[in-house]
Amino acid sequence: MQVRDVMRTDLKTVDVDATVGDAITALADVHVSALPVTDARGRALGVVSTTDILCALAETTEPGERERLFADAPVREIMTPRPHVIEPDADVLDAARQMLQREVHRLFVEEQGRIVGVISQTDIVAVVATAKL
Repeated sequence: MQVRDVMRTDLKTVDVDATVGDAITALADVHVSALPVTDARGRALGVVSTTDILCALAETTEPGERERLFADAPVREIMTPRPHVIEPDADVLDAARQMLQREVHRLFVEEQGRIVGVISQTDIVAVVATAKL
């Protein structure tokens, strides 16, 4: 079974110039814990996760800094650069191994330099639980 058979393609992204507040809203809107950060061409530059946001928040000590973080700080300041990616024709077992080895919850699916989907640990568990693998 290939990644393309399991991946989700209804992927929300956040622009590299969006604010942290915009990213928080996007994460809440789609009920996910991470989004790829993309440029105008749709290339993945990084990933912003709830962990990135909480770490940035924990590093701020002044109320003014927190306000700036949410209102003005661009996502690029807190994102994790170079997201882990996989090709759509890769084997699902390879995706699972990569997630395990890299200690990540998801891999973004990239085709010809553009993000086309995402495969997560939950997606793989669903395949195993329904005996499709």
